Amino acid sequence: MATVELKDIRKTYLTEEIIKGVSLSIEDKEFVVFVGPSGCGKSTLLRMIAGLEDISSGDLLIDGRRVNEVEPAKRGLAMVFQSYALYPHMNVYQNMEFGLKLAKMPEAERRQKITDVARVLQLEPYLKHKPGQLSGGQRQRVAIGRAIVRNPKVFLFDEPLSNLDAALRGQMRVELATLHRRLNATTIYVTHDQIEAMTMADKIVVLQKGVVEQVGSPLELYHHPRNLFVARFIGSPPMNFLPATVTNADESGVQVQLATGQSLHVPVMAASNMAGGAVTLGIRPEHILLDQAEGQGTIELVERLGALTQLHVRLPDDQLLVIQTDGAHGGALDAPIGFAFPPEHCHIFDADGLALDKHQRHRLAA
Repeated sequence: MATVELKDIRKTYLTEEIIKGVSLSIEDKEFVVFVGPSGCGKSTLLRMIAGLEDISSGDLLIDGRRVNEVEPAKRGLAMVFQSYALYPHMNVYQNMEFGLKLAKMPEAERRQKITDVARVLQLEPYLKHKPGQLSGGQRQRVAIGRAIVRNPKVFLFDEPLSNLDAALRGQMRVELATLHRRLNATTIYVTHDQIEAMTMADKIVVLQKGVVEQVGSPLELYHHPRNLFVARFIGSPPMNFLPATVTNADESGVQVQLATGQSLHVPVMAASNMAGGAVTLGIRPEHILLDQAEGQGTIELVERLGALTQLHVRLPDDQLLVIQTDGAHGGALDAPIGFAFPPEHCHIFDADGLALDKHQRHRLAA
């Protein structure tokens, strides 16, 4: 397989810069996911790697070789699109064979490759079927198989599961992750679904408006988001955010007061001159403790998800808090509820939206 390196990659349409200096290293056999909201530039970046979009400036290296001007077919990549892009008049075997015939591969070798890949993807019973006779998941497997038979250096996936229903997306996530482990393939995967990113990636690249906000493992991004955007985007349900004021700051952390009057000491690295400044306190729904005296609110909505229950709690200052607890919780609408924020699970974001680093002992514990 291959390594991929992006060095200050930029893309400009007319006078508007869409990709704004992305630098990134993708290791051999790594599964990397580009994630972000619609319009963040993730698909454009993938198409630049594939050679389907020109690079305005910067360097793209595959296995250490600069490929900016190399045509797509000679980069050694295979791309799987959101729309499958299968030939409707060809059967499954012919769809998988088409690229190999163009490459003038001998027939016996083509047959062996297609048979092997069909076995891996459980497509053997469907080789004589046309795409119109297949389900959405089966069509996506054919598109993946067509990529695999080419034995590419790098696999590129552009939101391949977005056309599938929720149950099938879950199944295909498992299949793709298993396939990656079996092939040991370098894979770059684009999605707007952060659950796909969290469950499949070795490394996640969070993008916003053509800028990389953070790169790291799924759990690193979840437990140690670099800023408010990452904290809000990674996690379902998302992190809760409450406005707060710093009442004291020293080497042990910051003391903050919420609009409700609740006071907390959070162990983060902070400058002593932060006292009196406005910050944002963040906490994940599953980290809030119930039946505690520190905070009070009113249950406005109860979402029962089976093993879990999500309580939407209205605070006295009209802020809304989401609390995740076990499915047996008997929360009732309009009932009062007490809660507490464990300081070790709290995040503090400064006025610019950047997270203050937690003390090392708490980073290790997380």
